[in-house]
Amino acid sequence: MSAHSSESEPTAALLVSRRASLTSEVILLELRHPEGRELPAWSPGSHIDLLLPDEMVRQYSLCGDPADATTWTVAVFLEPEGRGGSAYIHRSLQEGTTVRTRGPRNHFAFGSGKRVLFIGGGIGITPLIPMMAEATERGLDWELHYGGRSRTTMAFADDLLTRFGSDRVHLIPQDERGLIDLETLIGTPRTDTTIYCCGPAPLLDAVETRCAAWPTDALHIERFTAKAVDDDQNTSFEIELSATGVTLTVPQDRSILDVLDDQDVPVPSSCRDGTCGTCETMVLEGVPEHRDSVLSPSEQESNETMMVCVSRSRTPRLVLDL
Repeated sequence: MSAHSSESEPTAALLVSRRASLTSEVILLELRHPEGRELPAWSPGSHIDLLLPDEMVRQYSLCGDPADATTWTVAVFLEPEGRGGSAYIHRSLQEGTTVRTRGPRNHFAFGSGKRVLFIGGGIGITPLIPMMAEATERGLDWELHYGGRSRTTMAFADDLLTRFGSDRVHLIPQDERGLIDLETLIGTPRTDTTIYCCGPAPLLDAVETRCAAWPTDALHIERFTAKAVDDDQNTSFEIELSATGVTLTVPQDRSILDVLDDQDVPVPSSCRDGTCGTCETMVLEGVPEHRDSVLSPSEQESNETMMVCVSRSRTPRLVLDL
């Protein structure tokens, strides 16, 4: 994983070539280049940014076929308590309109494993779909447990059953079957299983808790919303920019990214809550206090990079590759 990968990430105005309603709250958008050019390659777990008016930036997982170089497919859930991005997309991105995009990038890459367990909740099913296709192609032993409020709210549910079969795809509508039985699924650690999970924060928190005793990096999670953090425990610290030797103070009530913005230090950023990976920065000295939802436990332990939008410092000073 390389810091500042987004500096060289391509941006493009893409055409909405197809729009379809998957549920009353979820739309599918297929995006193509207006001149039919090939789009940048991506792998299962990748997401792109949609660059919307008023400087809104929203991340969406690619859920189509990585082998199709002409089309990117995303599914957008209309957030009832959202900040306006999904509402704009549902209202304004009709077939024939264009939207600016950036990426793709992948902090949720699908790796190897003898046995793979996919756990999806709600719109969190989207990054798992290309992974399931690849797992099938590779002949892996895998199964999906997919929960949602009701069957009618679960995007792709029928397609997944048709495509992969009921022996692998287990649908758990809450109004019919309750919540996903995590204790049975992952209550006992296994050394032969890799878990990929995406969905709402309560599901991810519950999965993380049960996987605490599992082998390191057995669990791979992608969060759409930031982890809860107690900002009252913040302390101030210093950062040194290695390129210039400039030292800056990061106060208790501000982020590293805020301080860098004040000094016009160019660091790409998007979500500003530690979920997208855009602001990943190399750490040359010092020990970060990781608060992101992107880096794996082993990546965090290595302290090679950090997300400067949310993470802080365990040491009085950090030297950053800026």
